[in-house]
Amino acid sequence: MKLLVTGGAGFIGSAVIRHIIANTNDNVVNLDKLTYAGNLESLAEVSESTRYAFEQVDICNRAEVDRILAEHQPDAIMHLAAESHVDRSIDGPAAFIETNIVGTYTLLEAARHYWQGMDEQRRTSFRFHHISTDEVYGDLAESPSPLAPLPPGERGGDSEQPVGRIERSEIRQPGALPLFTEQTPYAPSSPYSASKASSDHLARAWQRTYGLPVLITNCSNNYGPYHFPEKLIPLVILNALENKPLPIYGKGDQIRDWLYVEDHARALYKVVTEGQRGETYNIGGHNEKQNIEVVQTICDILQELQPRDKSYRDLITYVKDRPGHDMRYAIDASKIQKELGWIPEETFETGIRKTVQWYLDNLEWCQRVQDGSYQRERLGAGV
Repeated sequence: MKLLVTGGAGFIGSAVIRHIIANTNDNVVNLDKLTYAGNLESLAEVSESTRYAFEQVDICNRAEVDRILAEHQPDAIMHLAAESHVDRSIDGPAAFIETNIVGTYTLLEAARHYWQGMDEQRRTSFRFHHISTDEVYGDLAESPSPLAPLPPGERGGDSEQPVGRIERSEIRQPGALPLFTEQTPYAPSSPYSASKASSDHLARAWQRTYGLPVLITNCSNNYGPYHFPEKLIPLVILNALENKPLPIYGKGDQIRDWLYVEDHARALYKVVTEGQRGETYNIGGHNEKQNIEVVQTICDILQELQPRDKSYRDLITYVKDRPGHDMRYAIDASKIQKELGWIPEETFETGIRKTVQWYLDNLEWCQRVQDGSYQRERLGAGV
């Protein structure tokens, strides 16, 4: 199979490409504009593969997208190209409208015409996989729901379900907080999440109106190697190593479900190869943590791996919260587990340790990707 991956030089896209080249016999075409967050160094280990090709193209450029589809003849498209940082969307929403909405529309139209020109056999097998975020669902209410996760290890349901290092059942008990499901109504809060919600709606409309075989996935917060240091985890690691303040928005009590990026890459490949057209799959890490817990965990791992006289926790600084900050996101990933047999392999404890160690081992990469346009300054403070 040949896959066209948009945004393949970004954080998640590069993980997807590394996974495909390392674990399958498929070919990959990487379409990326190479904005500030796109870096081909993330793909150094696959760049010499005969099954990998790179095209530096903006997805808003219809003529170039048409050329790539005609020239490379992909069997599926995995659409990850997006502006993705909430704080940047507060400071400058226009780029998010352009890339996430107009770019997705342009890609959908190009894909539709490409798909309609295929023979019947290729039309039947073709897939357009649109990758999105749980932030489209908005702020998850904290009122109790009738369904709650069983404690780890107490597995229920079909005993034939595959088991990884994390065991998680779809069966839930009374009393827990609610989770995002594939049926949760959209209620985006930020310019970023609104633009992603818009792109999701476009993808579904092209499925409904034109029959384009679309699949959509909505994931929780990703973390792991090659993450651009504007995001919480890499920013905290690098600031701590330089004895700089570790900024925490508000009280740090915002809750996110943390998903190791390599687990996400496995899930995305599962969906594009085995998922049912027209379906949505939520992908979560089963790791709900308050932001302050995440930062404290990083501090403690750094203290172990690279000790300093004072605790790294002493660097924690509370700053004004960003406008419209959602308090909690949490994914119910039981559908992808039940239908496609995917569950995350990493716990937060194993994944965050791997992540911290990767940054310690790759500080030169971190310096190279932080060009003059960004030096870990505060973004998205609002007016």
